Amino acid sequence: MMKTTTLSWMTLMMRHQWMMIITGMSLWRMRLNCMMEMEAEGVSLAGTWWDEKAFEIAEEVILTFEGDLKIYAFKTLPNFTIQVRIEKLSNKSGSPSMEDIEAFSRTYRTRLDEAELARSVPENLCLEVSSPGVERVVRMPQDLDRYKDRPMYVKYVTDATGSLSESDGIFRLVSFDMETKCCIWGVADVRINREKAGKGRPLNKKQREWQLNTPFDSLRLVRLYSDI
Repeated sequence: MMKTTTLSWMTLMMRHQWMMIITGMSLWRMRLNCMMEMEAEGVSLAGTWWDEKAFEIAEEVILTFEGDLKIYAFKTLPNFTIQVRIEKLSNKSGSPSMEDIEAFSRTYRTRLDEAELARSVPENLCLEVSSPGVERVVRMPQDLDRYKDRPMYVKYVTDATGSLSESDGIFRLVSFDMETKCCIWGVADVRINREKAGKGRPLNKKQREWQLNTPFDSLRLVRLYSDI
């Protein structure tokens, strides 16, 4: 197995989004690794003997960026792969630059190499580093204020008849209340919603006035929506 470091296309396409640092990989393998998606934000460890140490090192590395970068998601796989998504806190969108991803990848790769020599992680770990992506998961409720002006895909449940019913839609955030732990949503002014009013038409009055009140705990998934 060759040691690899992969930088996500999604972030690096800002200069055009896909750029990679790869050693000893075929083009097929390169594309396969770059298309891999992490299921959601958070930490997901495969239960191997080395993954906790790998996460510990990643946390130590992120501290060297003096609070500007943060681990958005971390995942290990049984095939000796580490997938990391980082975000940039000083950027309202949360997207790190190409230089940020390169800097984190380089520093983390160096620390992993040292850990390999110390036999605290296996040799030839594959490292994949990326941004959270254009349609990133919105963490509840801490990300609401940050992304309040962006359209969001919202999956939620209601209990109107004594049984749970799941619904979804593309909404805009009208307001949220940390005391009552509720959000009020309206219909987002995006193409998929406008088309419901008729092709080429704006949102109709009913859509503009429609609102939905959801408790935080009724939200099953909230992520940014890209109208592209």
